[in-house]
Amino acid sequence: MLGGVSAGLAAGSAGCLQYARSLANRESPEQVSVTIKTVPADDDEAAVQIARTLQKNMTAVGIDADIELVEITRLFRDVLLNQAFDVYVGQFPPYHDPDFLRSALHSTFVTEQGWQNPFGVSDLGLDEQLTAQRTTAGADRQRTVADVANSVAEIQPFATVCFPEEITVARTDRFGNWDGGRFAKPISYLTLDQAESGPDDATTLGLVLTDDRITKNLNPIAVEYRRPNPLTDLLYDPLMRREDGDVRPWLAGDVTWRRTEATGVTATVELREETSFHDGEALTAADVVFTYRFLDDTSLGTGDMHVPSPTFRGRTSLVESIERLDDRTVQIGFGETTEEVAVRALTVPILPAHVWEAKTGSANLAGIDISEGVTQALVWANTDPVGSGPFRLESRTPAERLVLSRFDDHPLIGTGPEQFDVPFERIAVQVAPSDGAAASLVTEGTVDATGDPVHPKVLENVTGEEPIERFVADSRAFYHVGFNARREPFGNVRFRQALARLLDSEHVAETVFDGYAAPAATPLAGTSWEPPEFRWDGTDPVVPFAGTDGDLDAPTARATFREAGYAYDSDEGRLLK
Repeated sequence: MLGGVSAGLAAGSAGCLQYARSLANRESPEQVSVTIKTVPADDDEAAVQIARTLQKNMTAVGIDADIELVEITRLFRDVLLNQAFDVYVGQFPPYHDPDFLRSALHSTFVTEQGWQNPFGVSDLGLDEQLTAQRTTAGADRQRTVADVANSVAEIQPFATVCFPEEITVARTDRFGNWDGGRFAKPISYLTLDQAESGPDDATTLGLVLTDDRITKNLNPIAVEYRRPNPLTDLLYDPLMRREDGDVRPWLAGDVTWRRTEATGVTATVELREETSFHDGEALTAADVVFTYRFLDDTSLGTGDMHVPSPTFRGRTSLVESIERLDDRTVQIGFGETTEEVAVRALTVPILPAHVWEAKTGSANLAGIDISEGVTQALVWANTDPVGSGPFRLESRTPAERLVLSRFDDHPLIGTGPEQFDVPFERIAVQVAPSDGAAASLVTEGTVDATGDPVHPKVLENVTGEEPIERFVADSRAFYHVGFNARREPFGNVRFRQALARLLDSEHVAETVFDGYAAPAATPLAGTSWEPPEFRWDGTDPVVPFAGTDGDLDAPTARATFREAGYAYDSDEGRLLK
């Protein structure tokens, strides 16, 4: 009997030990931790303030949140090239057509770099809507785009925060016709005129920037160095260029559109006569064909991988075929789409084949995951650019200065019909350390205008008295919080929705931007494409702020995470994975 008792005790002990080992081997729930990436305040004070608000509210709902400030080139590499982020705060590039959402969110682009689905979302329903909006027109497209807007709001790959107004400061004593400060357009500089009371010998337009990347890198397809900048656009010409909402022929002298059931939409493009690059080489149809094939695959088939240019990918993906008909004529096939959408593809810069065809080889650059494929073209600094634009590079000093000179052989520079009578011979750009310093250079008379938008707080020190003018213009570059759905828990749509409810867009617009911003519930806000149900009326209709007037209601916010399937520990109130 004692033996039986001993055996029972042994068995019981073994069972307890096994149970203990099982408990030990089971991982304890960990707190949800999030790193928010953005740039330092000197680069974008608004982004830092948004990040800090988000971090504070994440902490209030039990998330271990921290902010990592990185210089802007690294942020773009982390987000757009390596997808090495949890959450980031920044501005989306400005857009002119809702088709930009296709490359930004379609699952076809999930493995590509650049602004091609950096969020890593994959939703078949959204894919179908994004494809459908390319093939419809009129009221049908309007309805399809509205469906896209609803899907984006539900899926929340990013949280739309607001559209800032662009504030610029300029002097009117040397040059005038500043186009309301809309300096994001290269044409705005070409349409300046000499001030009536200004000096006749004003031959240099002085600008100041706070972003020095253009002094270090002039590669128009290097995504981590490019944010929309009209100065780069002045170096290179597209076939057509946007002006006041319309698209006008630029390098193209004539564009003939045709649609058939067999071929879909095609465009026959005839180049202007006597077009040339800055080095004197003629610009021909061969360069146009090269550009589109090169942007589609910067290796031109020489490598093991197809390596499209991350910049302009959304536009060049519209092109299905391109053929040279003669030295000045090309035919571009777009397949099943509409002219309204296809014209986007004609706004990419035309590159000289004799310069770029040598950049198709593979490259390595610290900070980029080369397993995805990188060509020399994508990392080349292009410090001596050869374009065909109305201005050419004269000189540069990295991080300090850039000088462009007028290219008088350009077919659109002159005094004739359709030409621009540009009153200055040079554009001299210098770099300032902050928005305040940039504005001071204008008010002191050192430069004529700020080439970058400045923060609203700068206006406190700018009187606006003659000859100083302060311009406020709308922007299509919206601030947003981007989520990396490739990483957990951001792959959970309900978790993303709960995070989006931690920001009060209206309060951000009023406090961070001093009212110089419009809160938004959709990236289509402020356009004719915005569905009526998304027009801002004080709150987001899909992910309303979990609080009032910027103050978070923590219990309400925590309830949204519980509804998303997450739990809290009982002792410290930490949100658990």
